[in-house]
Amino acid sequence: MTKTILYIHQSAELYGSDKTLLYLANGINDHSNFNVIVVIPNDGPLKKKLEEYNINVIISPIIKVSRSMFTLKSLLLLPFTIIKSVNKLKQTLKGIKIDVVHSNTLAVLVGAFFAKRYKIKHIWHIHEIIEKPKIVSNIFPILVDYFSTKVVYNSNASKTFLCNKRPSLENKSHIILNGLDREVEPTSVNEIENIRSKLFKVNNEDIVLGLVGRINKWKGQQLLLEAFKNIKPEFENLKLVFIGSAPPNQEHFSKELQSKIVEYKLESDCKIIPFQNNIWSIWDSIDIAVVASTEPEPFGLVAIEAMLSKKPVIAANHGGLVEIVLPETGYLFTPNEVRSLQDIIKTVLTNKEQVENFKQKGYERAKKHFSLRTYVNHFVKIYKTI
Repeated sequence: MTKTILYIHQSAELYGSDKTLLYLANGINDHSNFNVIVVIPNDGPLKKKLEEYNINVIISPIIKVSRSMFTLKSLLLLPFTIIKSVNKLKQTLKGIKIDVVHSNTLAVLVGAFFAKRYKIKHIWHIHEIIEKPKIVSNIFPILVDYFSTKVVYNSNASKTFLCNKRPSLENKSHIILNGLDREVEPTSVNEIENIRSKLFKVNNEDIVLGLVGRINKWKGQQLLLEAFKNIKPEFENLKLVFIGSAPPNQEHFSKELQSKIVEYKLESDCKIIPFQNNIWSIWDSIDIAVVASTEPEPFGLVAIEAMLSKKPVIAANHGGLVEIVLPETGYLFTPNEVRSLQDIIKTVLTNKEQVENFKQKGYERAKKHFSLRTYVNHFVKIYKTI
């Protein structure tokens, strides 16, 4: 019997949770037992990628949780917004029978209400650790418990956070670590040289630190920049690139970061490069990967990308990152501590033998423990038995 899985996601970009949805939907779509439909709120690179994999994509309101929702006016209008969004989704589906609704991230609400309204099995896939604001942190565990048939977490860290607040979630909870395969060949020497010279604006002799991810208040760009500023005088050929863009309507994060670069007089040594589609070529052109998140990462897909590109990884020692980067495969620094981060960077720059060892061990760990096949197969089992 073929089941139709309806995935509902919060954005159409290609950052962490967007990529995990893309990989999962494509993997499930390849199974003869399943039909796949993906709902996103707008057009974007994710839609294009999904359609390249011949996946049916619907653009429809998803009721995304945001700070603006918690105004008096928004709260009063919320019931009407929910009804309107659920009805719109039902009309757009044109009578297609849905067997499982899969809400990909806490931020989407329409899937929960749609599944409850039409008595459909609902999987809530948790990719977040939401500590603030407190009202959201406290309400979400109750909502997830009430509206879900199964709850899937992308790490032990995200499961622990939610289940500690709502112990009754334990009985319906599953941990499925994100999976990722590198399906492209290593980037050619000529292309790497081209990216480094034209995009990064560095020489072959330079050592490039790279932080890949959204530019926001907690991904650690400001923390890394300060550490870079402090150690730069000791390492003349050290450079820094930030790969990523700010979320829509939050461009002030990029402007603030650029202002700090100018204030520190690092314009020739540090670049902000907007989001890039050719992420594997970017990783191959970076020398050292840094995941400097100031709040706990629920998972940390960029760490696996770096490991699959055989890069040494420096990561904040909290959240899901500690389930990816082990002391024998990478470097962990004390979260939010500039001194700890800069000391680790110095270690990487001066201990070439250890770095080479970590590159290989990190690559082997990523291949063995975070494969896409394992990730997809775990969901296949849940979809078949739910």
